[in-house]
Amino acid sequence: MSADRHPAPDFPAWPQYDAAEREGLIRALEQGQWWRIGGSEVDSFEREFADYHGAERALAVTNGTHALELALQVLGVSHGTEVIVPAFTFISSSQAAQRLGAVAVPVDVDPETYCLDVAAAAEAVTPRTRAIMPVHMAGHFADMDALDKLSADTGVPVIQDAAHAHGAQWRGRRAGALGSIAAFSFQNGKLMTAGEGGAVTFPDNASYEEAFLRHSCGRPPTDRKYFHQTSGSNFRLNEFSASVLRAQLGRLDEQIAVREQRSAVLRRLLAEIPGVVPQGRDERVDRMPHYMAMFQVPGLGEQRRDALVDDLIARGLPAFVAFRAIYRSDGFWETGAPDTTVGDLARRNPVTEALTADGIWLHHRTLLAGEQQIHDIAQILTDALAAL
Repeated sequence: MSADRHPAPDFPAWPQYDAAEREGLIRALEQGQWWRIGGSEVDSFEREFADYHGAERALAVTNGTHALELALQVLGVSHGTEVIVPAFTFISSSQAAQRLGAVAVPVDVDPETYCLDVAAAAEAVTPRTRAIMPVHMAGHFADMDALDKLSADTGVPVIQDAAHAHGAQWRGRRAGALGSIAAFSFQNGKLMTAGEGGAVTFPDNASYEEAFLRHSCGRPPTDRKYFHQTSGSNFRLNEFSASVLRAQLGRLDEQIAVREQRSAVLRRLLAEIPGVVPQGRDERVDRMPHYMAMFQVPGLGEQRRDALVDDLIARGLPAFVAFRAIYRSDGFWETGAPDTTVGDLARRNPVTEALTADGIWLHHRTLLAGEQQIHDIAQILTDALAAL
């Protein structure tokens, strides 16, 4: 270690687990039915997850990408339709629509919150638009008031990509209580995890019933004669994963409380570092779970940003480059891409272009550390920027 480097902070591990997960796995094992149709863990988790998020119903599925795909299908997204998505997001947001034959239409994001720019979304609505998909980036809600008005004005439903937003609150209401379908992820890095998994929350029972059929190959749970009522696929979650997720949900509130406290300190410290701009926060978000601690170093450029992230990792910080604009990946253009070019989309999405080049995030496990470690993060970033 060079003389100018401090010892690496000791951050909590992720995923976290204890006896609750062990007991749940044994409970699932010993019930004798490991499939959701015969077991009880998935059913119990769905009830608990729906109640926690203020939703009428919840459906557990195989992963977050499938959650989006299923939700879009319930909303009538299919070949020839369009889905408005943020240009700055993980590519599953667009691919879920593209896999259904729809065209994904990327629009820019807000420079403060990194969430969907509602004015840009409004300009992108056409007669073919079937859904508007805000992404609650890093656990920060998109402007749901403005999106609800846009939906009412245009007749286009909203589907929330809430993969980062477990337990988040917009003016006192969680994603399931906002009147629109929301899709969640339980992939290994998410705020709740079983390695993989996902869930969809529904504001009404009819949407849930259709989704249940489609997530189980179009087959009702009581069918014994193979009468498949709709098209669909096998998106069913297994009993073992559900038992783990029940335990993960049980400790989520405590973890969010710690991350809220630590994030307030970290944002203040980051803002004091010359050239560093932390993700902003709308005051209407009265509870943010902080999937990641995000910030920008405007003007740094992608090559130097990448070098900075490498140095932060070498100094002991679990740092990552921010998402790349979805239209700057070859996979976006394989199917369901708009009739335009990368250059044209780049001109229309300047905030996304900047985040692609100078955005950085830190794993949310850093926000579960002690306050001294939060100060260490700021010092390490200050030292790394000076070295750069």
